[in-house]
Amino acid sequence: MIFVQHINMKGIIGAISGDIIGSTREFNSIKTKDFNLFTKKSTFTDDTIMTLAIANWLIKDKVSKRVLVDELKYWGNKYPNAGYGGMFNNWLKQDSPQAYGSWANGSAMRVSPCAWVGESIEEVQNLAYKSSVVTHNHPEGIKGALATADAIYLARIGAKKQEIKDHIEVRYQYDLDSKLDDIRPYYDFDVSCAGSVPESIICFLEAKNFEDAIRNAVSLGGDADTQAAIAGSIASAYWDVPNGIAFRAIHRLDYDLLRVFIDFDEKFM
Repeated sequence: MIFVQHINMKGIIGAISGDIIGSTREFNSIKTKDFNLFTKKSTFTDDTIMTLAIANWLIKDKVSKRVLVDELKYWGNKYPNAGYGGMFNNWLKQDSPQAYGSWANGSAMRVSPCAWVGESIEEVQNLAYKSSVVTHNHPEGIKGALATADAIYLARIGAKKQEIKDHIEVRYQYDLDSKLDDIRPYYDFDVSCAGSVPESIICFLEAKNFEDAIRNAVSLGGDADTQAAIAGSIASAYWDVPNGIAFRAIHRLDYDLLRVFIDFDEKFM
């Protein structure tokens, strides 16, 4: 048994917390920020598993594509019923899997460890690109991962929200001017990077604190766990994750996932 007495309140805990909080609303959407953060059914999904697979790749060998593929396959097959998309499920079963042109938000949901390991924005972008293209090699899939990683890194080094917004809009041509109150009534389930990453970034930009970013993301409806994982991954670089949220999320990980989380935290945080 692992007893967790202290964890860093910044880092990949943001993506994990967002995923677990959003897990009960992925196929049971709501359009309000007034909801219980955790319920008895709150659990980790593919977002957390793949985030920790990327983390374990970076712990072992951030250069090797083979190690990256092996980590994604190992953790994906270890938890086969975590909510993966059909094409990724097929990828997991192949002996020598090849990228399949995905434009979905799986590349963005798992990218946050790259933003905490890279020592410059160029290195962050390089790691994020590598983490995406082994599966999500469509330009939109790559862009979603890079934009998310850039936002996390800029927040990590102390950039203001306006600076983060300007950078993402100029470099990735995402429209971040829309307001959540205008998006929410018409927003529906959308697993594409193009249709979920900008909205998730806006959830961070409009937030007052970490918890507010998660509530924003879940309140849009749609792919709630992934939106909250993306928004949470950025928010946890800008604000500390509250103790009550972090520890309630961590205690929902099993031994193996928790071990990776702790190893990453100790090595990089």
